[in-house]
Parts: sequence; C-alpha cells; structure tokens
Amino acid sequence: MPLPTRPASLPADAVPRAAAGGALLLAAVVLTAVNLRTAVTSVGPVLEELRAGVGMSGAVAGLLTSIPVLCFAAVGSLAPAAARRLGPHAALAVALALMAAGVVLRALSTAPLAVLACTMLALVGGGVGNVLLPMLVKLHFPGRVGLLTAVYTTALAVGATTAAACTVPIAELAGDGDASEGWRVGLGVWAVPAVAAAAVWAGVVLRRRSTEATAPAPAGGSRPLHPSRTTAGRALAVYFGSQALLAYVTMGWLAQFFRDAGASAPTAGYLLAFTSALSVPVSMVVPSLAARMPSQRGLVVALALAYLLGYVGLIVAPLGGAWLWALLIGLGAGSFPLALTFIGLRSASPAETASLSAFAQSTGYLLAAPGPLLIGWLHGTGGWTGPFVVLFVALAVQVVAGVYVARPVRASSHSSSAGPSSPSPL
Repeated sequence: MPLPTRPASLPADAVPRAAAGGALLLAAVVLTAVNLRTAVTSVGPVLEELRAGVGMSGAVAGLLTSIPVLCFAAVGSLAPAAARRLGPHAALAVALALMAAGVVLRALSTAPLAVLACTMLALVGGGVGNVLLPMLVKLHFPGRVGLLTAVYTTALAVGATTAAACTVPIAELAGDGDASEGWRVGLGVWAVPAVAAAAVWAGVVLRRRSTEATAPAPAGGSRPLHPSRTTAGRALAVYFGSQALLAYVTMGWLAQFFRDAGASAPTAGYLLAFTSALSVPVSMVVPSLAARMPSQRGLVVALALAYLLGYVGLIVAPLGGAWLWALLIGLGAGSFPLALTFIGLRSASPAETASLSAFAQSTGYLLAAPGPLLIGWLHGTGGWTGPFVVLFVALAVQVVAGVYVARPVRASSHSSSAGPSSPSPL
C-alpha cells in the first residue's frame, strides 16, 4: 500500500507545525483539567486550620463548602459569552490567571469574608474550564471526542485527588511539622499549576495569531438552537444535575455515614479516599467506551445499577461489605465523565458544544446545589432514612434522563465523534 503523500499546496513544514500545535493544545487541555478542582479539594483537608487562622464560624465554613456548586453554575453560564468576546483559548488563559490570583489571595486572607470572595475568584478557572474544554475538544479533535474526554477527565481526577492528598503534607512541611502554621502555603501552592496552564494557553493564543493567515477558516452555519428549547438539552441538564448531586453528597457525607455506622474516623476517611481514587481509572475507560457505542443506554443503566447496589449495601450491611459498597459507588460516579462525553457526542459543531456545555452544566449544578444541604438537614432531623430516599429519587431521575440522552443518534453524527483524528487548526 503506497504511503500517503503531502499535497503540493502545503508548505514543507506544515505537517511538523500541525503536530507541534496539536501537542501544545493537548498539553493545555490536560493542564487545565488538572486545575479544575484543586481550588475545591485543597480546602477540606485544612478547613480546621483555615477556620482557626481567620476566625471563621461554622456557618461561614458551611457556606464556603457550598460555594463551588453555585460558582460553577454562575460562571459556567457566562463562559460562552467570554469565549465569543476573547476567543476560547484566550478566555481560558485569563480565567486560569484569575484562578491563580484567587488561590494566592485566599491563602493570604485574614478575614472570613475575604476568604469567601477569594474562593469565588479562584473558582473562575474551574467554571470556565468546565464549559470550554468540551468545546475545544470538539473544535480541535473532532474525531477523537471520547479519547480526549477520557484524557481530560482523568487529568481532572488526578488533580483533584492530588490536591486533597498533598495539601496537609505540604502545610506540615511549610510549618515544620505543624499544619496550623503552614496551612497558607498548603492552600497557596495550587496557584502554581494554574499559572502553568495559563501560560500554555497564552502560548496557544500567540501561536494561533502567528499562523492566522494559513489556518483553516472556522466552519460556518446558523446559530444553533438553544439547548433549553430542546428535549435532549433539558434531559442532559437533568442527567448532569442528578449525577452532580450524587457526587457531592458522596464527597460530603459518605465518610460521616460510615462513622455513624461505627467505623473509626481514619477508616471512614480511607473508604472515602478509595471511592474518590476510583474516578481515575473510571475516567480512563468510560468516555472511550461511550464513544464507540451507537447508544449508551446500557452504560447509563450499568452505572446507575452500581450506585443502586452500593446504596442498598450501605443500608443492609454498612460495615460488613464497606469496601465493596465504596467500590460500587465509585464505579457509579462514572456518570460524571459519561455526562461530559455526551456533551461532545450530542453536538454537531464547536458552537453547539459550547452552548450545550454551558446550559447542561450551569443548570445541572443549580439543580444539584440544594442536595448536600438537604441531606444535612434530613440527617440532622431523622437519621439516614430521609437522605437515602433523596438518593434513590435522584438515581431514578438520572436513569430516566440518561436513557433519553443515550438514545441512538444518526450514523453520521456518531461517526464524526469516533472516527479518525482531524488536524488541529493551529
């Protein structure tokens, strides 16, 4: 079989330049994903030291832990407008720079309200990145949506887990063994990867400007119908919201459930860490698997079944099979990378991807926001019966919405998401 030849109309260095541009974009996407949750997961491990250091009340601390969901909803809804005004690459560079500034300023803050304000600034990078990464994957890697979604959701999980695991050791190192002396460093150090990601996106912007004359023009077309006006868009928002509710309840309350059941505090923490760590291998597998399927209904049901069995196990034998239930809940959380994969697979163009991503995520996070608070109230008034009712209802909603979103799509749409890679237009 003859080797493919370079078209005569392309300059001799076109292929190497395209490869270099693709590598730079991939690095930018991965670095951004690493930063999407570090400003959130770095707080919990040193929350006690943070509260003591700035004189924060329990009520304000509760608000601090609730801010991320609301910020992701608010910032995510504005991300497409920022992308249209600045361009998606520059918008991410600016958002990550603001995130770095917020992380540093939060670490330097001496008043509770300043901590809240700086936390909101630090979450700008995560909110914008949540929405624009699916769009950029669709724009630059349209034939490998599943693979690239697997790459960046895995990087997200690695970043979130690393921040949760390393904040206390860094704080102890900075404080000569005392985290209460070094918690500011433990929080502030996560500005470093944000600055690195912003710098890479700045490089992408400069490279695109230098090759603007030879870059292919973006595809035209009419403005896509807003997802809120389509049943599929609304169903995806509900699916995203239900999985987010289940995920945030797991992060906030699973360890407490095991402690209430009789587990020691360290064991409860290990079980939660195990569940969280499972997001890394799950994120590697689910998006690529979904992209190969004409219909993802079986995957939707399988992930929901894992959640269901885990919840039933918690009720029937909370400690007898604790590690198995933690495993099943961790597998069920694969609905998060699946939801992100749906955004790319169920949109036909980068503009449509951005619109769908902004609507599904901002609406979904708004739907999920009351969940952890409701669980806390129900737990405080009547034990765990009420919280499990909420979880089962949310799971049922997830299945109904997910089965609709995962219906088979046109062959042409599917093939465009799973076929060979297209060159990056850098």
